[in-house]
Amino acid sequence: MATATPERLDVPIDQGEPDGLYEVIDGCIVEKTMGAYECWLASVVFELIHPYIKANPLGRVVQEMIFDLRPHVDRERRPDVAFVSFERWARDRRIPRVRSWAGIPDVAVEIISRTNTGDEVAEKLEEYFKVGVRQVWVVYPRQSKIYVYTSTTKVRVLAPGDELDGGDVLPGFRLSITELIEQAGEPA
Repeated sequence: MATATPERLDVPIDQGEPDGLYEVIDGCIVEKTMGAYECWLASVVFELIHPYIKANPLGRVVQEMIFDLRPHVDRERRPDVAFVSFERWARDRRIPRVRSWAGIPDVAVEIISRTNTGDEVAEKLEEYFKVGVRQVWVVYPRQSKIYVYTSTTKVRVLAPGDELDGGDVLPGFRLSITELIEQAGEPA
C-alpha cells in the first residue's frame, strides 16, 4: 500500500504562511501532516515530560514549536515535542514573537505517522545532529518502540518493558515505554 508524502507547496515563505502545521525546507513551505492518533501521542509525551521539567527546572518543553535551524541548514523544523535547556536559552530570556524560534533543542521528539518516509526521517536526524541537538527520540506507534538517537549512528531501540532515561540531557528523567503505550492507547 502506498503512503502519501508531505505536500511540498513550493510557495516561498515570504509570500505568507499557510494555515495548519508546516515546516520550511530550502525556503519553501512543506505541510506537516499528522493523524489524530499521532497528535494525541505527542500530547501524551509532552504531558509525561512536563511534570519532570516543573520539578527540575532545567529548561522548557514545548509541543509543535517551529525552530529556525539556519544558518547551519536552510530549514525550519517542527519536532512534535522538544526540550530546550536553560543553558541554550536562558531562563530569563523571553521567547520571541516570531514565526520560528532560533533556539536549538537539546531533545527533539518525532512521532512517526503514515506519511513519514524513511528518507525523510534520516534527513531530519542528519539536520538535527548537524545543528547540535543532543538526543532525538523517534516514536514508532504501530511497533510500540522508541528509537533513542545520540548521533546519526548511535541508537538504542526501546520496546514495552524498557525504560527511556534522559541521560545527561534530562538527568533523572525516566519514561516507561509500557506506561507511554498504556496512556496513549493502541493506534486504530
